[in-house]
Amino acid sequence: MYAMTHLWFESALLPQGWASQVRLSAAEGHIERVAVGVAAHAGDECHAVGVPGLPNVHSHAFQRGLAGLTERRGSGADSFWSWRELMYQFVERIDPDEFEALSALAYAQMLEGGFTHVGEFHYLHHDLDGVPFADPAELAGRVVAAAAQTGIGLTLLPTFYAHAGFGGAAPTPRQRRFCNDPERFARIVEASVKAVQGLAGASVGVAPHSLRAVTPAQLAAVIRLARGGVIHIHIAEQEREVEECVAWSGRRPVEWLLENSPVDERWCLVHATHATDAELAGIADRGAVVGLCPVTEASLGDGTFPAARFFSLRGRIGIGSDSNILLDAAEELRQLEYSQRLVQRARNVLAAGSGASTGRTLFDAALSGGAQALYPGARQTGGLASGAPLNVVSLAATHPALLARREDEILDSWIFAGGRAVIDCVWRAGVKVVSGGRHRDRDRIVARYEHALRRLLA
Repeated sequence: MYAMTHLWFESALLPQGWASQVRLSAAEGHIERVAVGVAAHAGDECHAVGVPGLPNVHSHAFQRGLAGLTERRGSGADSFWSWRELMYQFVERIDPDEFEALSALAYAQMLEGGFTHVGEFHYLHHDLDGVPFADPAELAGRVVAAAAQTGIGLTLLPTFYAHAGFGGAAPTPRQRRFCNDPERFARIVEASVKAVQGLAGASVGVAPHSLRAVTPAQLAAVIRLARGGVIHIHIAEQEREVEECVAWSGRRPVEWLLENSPVDERWCLVHATHATDAELAGIADRGAVVGLCPVTEASLGDGTFPAARFFSLRGRIGIGSDSNILLDAAEELRQLEYSQRLVQRARNVLAAGSGASTGRTLFDAALSGGAQALYPGARQTGGLASGAPLNVVSLAATHPALLARREDEILDSWIFAGGRAVIDCVWRAGVKVVSGGRHRDRDRIVARYEHALRRLLA
């Protein structure tokens, strides 16, 4: 017999809505029974508010070590492209041990911030000098090790990168740690599948980095490697990217992708910031998810995704932390709504309708879209239901931001007034990984991160 986990909440958000006196019984990481309107049993762990953990659809974990170090203005106009050069300088120095340490801190802080599963868009494949490791999955294995240590769920997305620009432009020396040919990349994917086998609930997809980093033939080859798994791609993040794509193909990036690739519900189009109405309709019609990273998109000056128009088309979104400047699920949702308010000069722009809660609308969209983008073939939407993983976040009802709140007011107040400080405990696949707002292994993870960062920045 296996041990059961029993959690009881005064109030919990279930797929059918808020419910009172909710008892969740789980075994081997999955919910076996949800009982509503029942008293707690002896031995149950009791909490005030429970909500599902959110999926993080897009992360570059190692960039957590760069957070805060790019906030000085350069000699010219700063942009994504000048930030990228600083990122390249940083990545040139990272060895495997440091890479794992940076990733572990990012994942621990994601859990503390309400994310319980991450899509790791993993494009750092080779050694310091760009020479491939003997083990094609050396650095992918370090991602897996960081996920195992922290307890976060993982969808590993080995990323194919071959070119510096549209039309097959030769890569730059600073991109040498990323770049592969299709044959070597296939070995990385195969080795990545083996690397995640011991990690419960983990899966492997593929990620052509962007249309500027792959040729059409290479894109088709990478898609074939997905074998039913999810496919993620950076798309239309920057205006310059759009202009260069038009110069190369006569089509905008999203337009070209929809015309030339089998985009469907397995795909996550990351950013899609500069998409036209017709392109938004095409994405929605194909059932693909748009992976939004509002904090990073604001930090890099990317622009504002036309979320209100996409929502009106019943488009699907997930949220990601991308460069991991801040790791706070509520902050990503808040930034998404506030960006729309600034553009439209209105309030509660993304709420589902008259009287609807903005926080609830955003939370539901990120939960279901994130599950689609990260859990291949999943029939459940990441919620607290029988058969689903027990991924749950308890919120501290005694926090000032949540006092006297009930039902959707809880989500609104968490997202717009409380943030990660409201999070008390987090369970991932039935295991309690955060308690009192602290990851169970925070001290050791931070110590290792500090050692790595001091070496990198010496």
